[in-house]
Amino acid sequence: MKRKKNNKTGLYMLGGVVFIYIGLFLFDSAKALQAVEEAFGVLKMVLPIVLVVFFLMGLVNITIDKEKISRHFGKESGMKGWFYAISAGVLSHGPAYVWYPFLQNLREHGAKDSLVFAFLYARSIKIPWIPLMVSYFGLSFTVFFSLYIVVASLLQGLVVEAFSKAKR
Repeated sequence: MKRKKNNKTGLYMLGGVVFIYIGLFLFDSAKALQAVEEAFGVLKMVLPIVLVVFFLMGLVNITIDKEKISRHFGKESGMKGWFYAISAGVLSHGPAYVWYPFLQNLREHGAKDSLVFAFLYARSIKIPWIPLMVSYFGLSFTVFFSLYIVVASLLQGLVVEAFSKAKR
């Protein structure tokens, strides 16, 4: 079994944030407490999404083997992989950074970087906001703009794929 490299970036980031909060507390304790309250407010807002993503990661680890990920999102996935990645990007909700651990997990299971990139790019389409966009800009503008994002996510993914091949 291949051992995972121990990445301490998260600990360094946490230490840096704690250091900044301590420094802020020394200069202006009221602002520091306000910042901590704001941080916990954001945490409460994001926590349900984080839990869903961790649940999905666990589900992927338990039910889907590397062969299936490779078949649907790996080197041999073809157009099906692009369709799945872009569709999942459009359908995904919440802040993008919440999806990062899940996408890293998929990459570790064999998903192509280009499909991960396309997923992240396609997240620009927000289905709940489409009716509002139609009311402001009209149906044809909204449809064209959404199709543009889908095509651009495909093109951006292909650019990433080309750079990946050139890098090897």
